[in-house]
Amino acid sequence: MVELKQKQAEFVKVEELLPQAEGFSIIVKVVSSKVVVTKGRGDGNFGRQSRMAECLVGDETGVIIFTARNDQVDLMKEGATVILRNAKVDIFKASMRLAVDRSGRVEVADSADFTVKEDSNLSLIEFERVDVVV
Repeated sequence: MVELKQKQAEFVKVEELLPQAEGFSIIVKVVSSKVVVTKGRGDGNFGRQSRMAECLVGDETGVIIFTARNDQVDLMKEGATVILRNAKVDIFKASMRLAVDRSGRVEVADSADFTVKEDSNLSLIEFERVDVVV
């Protein structure tokens, strides 16, 4: 019988995030959360309601914007500590954003004992796509 070992989650810090990174886990505190999109009806009769929030999250190394979708929005309360599992970095309007899609998970965790470094915002760094021909 072959025993499959589950891959240990690789935890990273905000300052280590790079464009297009994916498959990592990160523990962050929610600095702020603002719902930016609400679509559909929430009455259950005519489809699901779609929500999106921009949340500033961070750790002791910096902050970044996390785009929370649907049920994730409810978990992103100001001051909460959350674990983003199987997260990825997207580029939106030339800046890095954290996201967790269907293959990942957002979990509320016990309060972390770090102070968020708010003066280092990775989402304020502009990136430009450069195609390299080899």
